Amino acid sequence: MYNNKLRNRIKFTSLILTLVLILSTFNFAFAEEAKLKVEKVTNYLDHKPALVFLTDFGVKDGAVSAMKGVAFGVDPELKMFDLTHEIPNYDIWEGAYRLKQTCKYWPKGTVFVAVVDPGVGTERNSIVLKTKDGYYFVGPDNGLFTLVAEDMGIEEVRKIDETKNRLKGSEKSHTFHGRDVFAYTGAKLASGTISYKEVGPKLENKIVTIPYQKAALKNNTAMGNIPILDVEYGNVWSNIPDEMFSKLNPKIGEMFKVEIYDKDKLVYKGTIPYVNSFGDVEEGKPLLYTNEMLNISAAINMDSFAEVNKVESGADWTIKITKIAK
Repeated sequence: MYNNKLRNRIKFTSLILTLVLILSTFNFAFAEEAKLKVEKVTNYLDHKPALVFLTDFGVKDGAVSAMKGVAFGVDPELKMFDLTHEIPNYDIWEGAYRLKQTCKYWPKGTVFVAVVDPGVGTERNSIVLKTKDGYYFVGPDNGLFTLVAEDMGIEEVRKIDETKNRLKGSEKSHTFHGRDVFAYTGAKLASGTISYKEVGPKLENKIVTIPYQKAALKNNTAMGNIPILDVEYGNVWSNIPDEMFSKLNPKIGEMFKVEIYDKDKLVYKGTIPYVNSFGDVEEGKPLLYTNEMLNISAAINMDSFAEVNKVESGADWTIKITKIAK
């Protein structure tokens, strides 16, 4: 919150800049510059968006703290939050899913700084993606934004201009863009220090994406990807939405044939009942249910389906659920 005195000063500055803009329309270049300044002041007046961090850094060392320190240096009033820092090392796909899983629950305008970047220091682009829903994603263009771009649509993509949007004095560092480029740029954007246009040059409205099995229905079989595991309990989550699965007219207690593949290798095959919740089957027995993402999942009551059946997740893992003909 800003005190009234500061708000009045900012409003007065905004008014003056607006008048300058109107009076200087004869000079296009100056008018554009004034327009950007008005946009930044207006953003500053509004409630600042949250700055949310996701990485595969863990919290055993000071990497995450360094990123937040850089952001704090840009604007001490920024509200910073952690999505997670426990993405498995180099696992771009899991990072992509965790963004998809959580971002829609944050207010529009939220700035996400996401760093799962095994290609740091190479030619891959550093970008800020703006979705059609008005969210901002700052990070490497390596597939990390595959799912949020798919769900929300791409409004615009800009390459970070590191001559302007890089932590001063970090130019010789090539392996910590999370601190030097992404946290710094994300903080400048969230604080209103820069507008989105000032991030850098506009790119085509496409990004690097990771291919995977989209959810589909064919005859009596629903098929899809296993994007993630419920890491605490070993439940196997699919991307098959309940709405699609309902077209098979499943009845509670009805048995379905389930097959799980790692690429083309069959890893699991069994017959499992579709139920409401874990306690609807005996302890140690498998079940199909609708998870909190409203997608179909497989579990074992009081045990880990993934561990027992050696199932993992990722872009290469698929599941088929077939209605058994009577």
